[in-house]
Amino acid sequence: MDKTININLGGTLFQIDEEAYRLLRDYLQSIDLKFRNIPGGNETIEDIESRIAEIFQSQKGLAGVITSENVQAMIAIIGKPEDFEQTDSTGTTYEPASSHRKKMYRNPDDTIIAGVCGGIGAYLNTDPVWIRILFVVSVFFFLLGFFVYLALWLVIPSATTDSQKKEMFGVAYDPAISSAKDKHPDYTTTTNIGNAFNEVFRAIGKVLYIIVRILLIITGIALVVAGFVTLLTFIVVFIFKYPGAFSTDVVGFNLSYLPDFLNYIVTPKMVPWIKALIVFVVTLPLLAIIYGGVRMIFWFRARDGFVWLTGLVIWVMSTAALSLILFNEGVSFGESERTSSHEYFKVVPDTLFIRSDRKISDLQVDNEISVPDEEYRVFISDEKKEVYIRTHLYIASNDDNSAKVNVMKRSAGRNKLDALERAERLQYNYRISGKTLFLDEYFTIPANTKWSFDFVAITLNIPEGTVIYMDKTTEGLFHSTDDHDFVTDPKNRYWLMTEDGLDYIGSHHNY
Repeated sequence: MDKTININLGGTLFQIDEEAYRLLRDYLQSIDLKFRNIPGGNETIEDIESRIAEIFQSQKGLAGVITSENVQAMIAIIGKPEDFEQTDSTGTTYEPASSHRKKMYRNPDDTIIAGVCGGIGAYLNTDPVWIRILFVVSVFFFLLGFFVYLALWLVIPSATTDSQKKEMFGVAYDPAISSAKDKHPDYTTTTNIGNAFNEVFRAIGKVLYIIVRILLIITGIALVVAGFVTLLTFIVVFIFKYPGAFSTDVVGFNLSYLPDFLNYIVTPKMVPWIKALIVFVVTLPLLAIIYGGVRMIFWFRARDGFVWLTGLVIWVMSTAALSLILFNEGVSFGESERTSSHEYFKVVPDTLFIRSDRKISDLQVDNEISVPDEEYRVFISDEKKEVYIRTHLYIASNDDNSAKVNVMKRSAGRNKLDALERAERLQYNYRISGKTLFLDEYFTIPANTKWSFDFVAITLNIPEGTVIYMDKTTEGLFHSTDDHDFVTDPKNRYWLMTEDGLDYIGSHHNY
């Protein structure tokens, strides 16, 4: 058995073991060094020794032996010397900091929902039941009490440690009393009515807690399912490029081909960076949603603040970098310009045949991106690294007796001169042979050139009374302000140019 030593504290005799004696001696020496040269310091030291004696008596009694655990518990109650208040202007008061100064905390030992009212009651040294009644009454005023309580719940920390509870009560706090779930002497319910209200509030709080937990579980499940489905869709479409995930016929825009299309609309060396940044920008919020949903479902605590902060920093940096790159790339589409050329028919035909020459169906294309509202279709050949874009055909009447073909090319660039040069480089072919006009179904952009909202339109101006025959492919290129039905008859595909525009006549003999 360890050696015991008899000591006198505040006029009371205690037995203390050797290790506890060394701890107590060092503690008292630190107290003495802090207060001995300060006016009124001796009285302060005596007060502290008396308080130590009271704590030892409550812990072990006069017949017990004080151990190092008792000394450490005493230091936790009174505080370390460096935690004591500094002297004021008169130099007469030297109490532990926790003896007078209070801080607002949520009280975990007196909770209905989150301990907000219990903490306010401890701070104001009043029965928390009145605080609870005030919150309940204020709920009926536009839910004011609910929002105020929620805000305080988020802002006020919970008093989880002994030092925080000492700051909350503002008195010498004994953890042994707290662990026994006894009321603090300066913080009690003094009436039966108050106790009855508290029991009612506790019952209501339990019901509300169950309701909130159910709502949180439902919300968490919804977040996990939504986040997981969205993340899975993103992986399938943008990483594995599964073509059936988004069909052109369903939404009109085949998203699964966008990563490939990036190679043709941005600087090639920036493509890997853009794809990597898109992955970070999209997946990090989805992972946060899934993790948040899991926490709502299982309601567990985790020291994940650093993980959240790291993820937020990575997401912000990725978003900023992606925005900067896309802005720099977007500058190259800042201006739009067009160029046009035309060619007259040597002999104005009374019947004009419009036939397709080079067709998209003859190409080996891998991907297709289309915008149905604009009827703009882009085809990509990964093997040849080429882009093919469908042209538009317009047919209008001509005031004079001539017939001509006008080809308009439009593109975008960093400035008007750059846009004009890009438009002139667009490659499109057609040819006139007697009464027949042969049109390519598509145009291309030069090799090693970025796509720049390129567009080619062919306008055919002919006199009124001219009969036109279009095959199925060229009819698909035809655009008109008037709605017209596509011809299904493979032979009777004749149209007549009238004062009001093209009119379907079916057979040439009907004219």
